[in-house]
Amino acid sequence: MPDYSQEFTTIPYGALGIIALPGCEELAHKIDRYLVKWRAQKQSEHKHSIAFAGYERDSYIINATFPRFGTGEGKSTISESVRGYDLFIICDVFNYGITHKMYGQDVPLSPDEHYANLKRAIAAVAGKAHRITVIMPMLYEGRQHKRTSRESLDCALALQELCNLMGVDNIITFDAHDPRVQNAIPLKGFENVQPVYQMIKALVNNVPDISMNPADTMVISPDEGGMGRCIYYSTVLGLELGMFYKLRDYSKS
Repeated sequence: MPDYSQEFTTIPYGALGIIALPGCEELAHKIDRYLVKWRAQKQSEHKHSIAFAGYERDSYIINATFPRFGTGEGKSTISESVRGYDLFIICDVFNYGITHKMYGQDVPLSPDEHYANLKRAIAAVAGKAHRITVIMPMLYEGRQHKRTSRESLDCALALQELCNLMGVDNIITFDAHDPRVQNAIPLKGFENVQPVYQMIKALVNNVPDISMNPADTMVISPDEGGMGRCIYYSTVLGLELGMFYKLRDYSKS
């Protein structure tokens, strides 16, 4: 971690709080440990002013639970005050490894149920937070970002529900299927982080015997929508580029 010695140029928006939804606890604790160490290193004469109250703490994790009932219904409970907080809620809607009991059976949480837990957490905050930011690594219903027939626009509706109805101020996601879906919430923050460099780094670190020789390896985009990402991969790695082209029979629904 770098040593941050520069003076503060802004004051905190509010006391920092992190709420981890089921399946995101490990990620939230990694972020928490980093922030605790980073804020302890940050030096400023203003650190002890009232504007920085609660700036340095042992943990920024907010204790929240998501109990489930035998019928499959659930709720969220926050056991501490979040009044005036700058809240960050971490939600992984595609974590299929989380299960709950319903009528005596183990049932995995679907993306819809993860999204319902997100709304429960926001509802438990009850409007007391100063600002709410949702960190969603993979955007909920991101594939349903445009209408090609008489069909639903689930991603746009979800973003509008979170931001226009439930008071979310910012959405942070990674590699959205189509970032233009942010036009559904033009007055709210939408950060679409591109993790292409991190993907290359993880690939090299975790597959040590991979060959980056153009004679052995090439980059293939699964469709037209992924070409921008794959152009970056092929350019950085010096590999050939290819693409799958899907043909659909539009005479059938």
